[in-house]
Amino acid sequence: MASVHPGRARKVYRLMRAMLNTAVADEVIVRNPCRVRGAGQDRSAERPVATVAEVAALADTVDDGLRALVLLAAWCGLRRGELLALRRRDLDLLHATVRVERSIQHLRGGEVIVGPPKTAAGHRTVAIPPHLAPDVEDHLGRWVAAGPEALLFATRSGDPLHPYMVQRAWEAARKKVGVEHTRFHDLRHTGNTMAAATGASTKELMVRMGHASPQAALIYQHATAARDQAIAAALSDMASRAAVVPIRPGRDLTSDSLGHVEVTPALETLDEPAPKAPDQGERQYPQRDSNPCCRLERAVS
Repeated sequence: MASVHPGRARKVYRLMRAMLNTAVADEVIVRNPCRVRGAGQDRSAERPVATVAEVAALADTVDDGLRALVLLAAWCGLRRGELLALRRRDLDLLHATVRVERSIQHLRGGEVIVGPPKTAAGHRTVAIPPHLAPDVEDHLGRWVAAGPEALLFATRSGDPLHPYMVQRAWEAARKKVGVEHTRFHDLRHTGNTMAAATGASTKELMVRMGHASPQAALIYQHATAARDQAIAAALSDMASRAAVVPIRPGRDLTSDSLGHVEVTPALETLDEPAPKAPDQGERQYPQRDSNPCCRLERAVS
């Protein structure tokens, strides 16, 4: 198990624990042996988020035929397999959308499998940001063959690009830009984080990213340094525009070095007599005795 990726090991542990929980429910076993606390929880390291300038630099540096690949990955949040499976008919330039219906996987033996997206929610239509329209149109005119079934990213023979070819071009581009720590999948992470920063709700992020669970979408709703600065600036703006609440006349405010405010009555109010408490013996209405026996005794006497 030493050579197994930690993330895969956690998924296997969760699956095994779920199977054994079913066995306990069916009374096949008495107790689930998978009782290691936190063993199945994901503890993935925080992935880097590229800046807008870095995304633009990577798109300018990578091979021309892959420029649109980088831009769509970053600004539309598509997975690599989804991008490599796109065809001309999946793009709607009139409404500026891209439709995700399939994904490509390359097996180690060289076999290419075209199947559905990673999850059922992966079947989706994603709006393309308007500033990408010129790049997408240029890519269609220069690099995509005619016909609705033509792949957007293909070899000269029209076959799907192998992930190795994408990875080789990506590594060369990120080295020139100086972001060697950034993986291609981090472009999707970057785009989804930027989408969350616009104020999109969890449900909206789920639809755009193709996630079936809110937990996956919440990964991208984390704080960034730039976003935190924007929040701080907004708080200052809120404070500067806040209405001043006047102090009630007749009260003096004093504060100590820590800013604690002490309220003391005005001097002219110190000699005023305290309001007279009502005389308990004087009543506006006669008192009623709740005991019927006492009322009867008073009536007889």
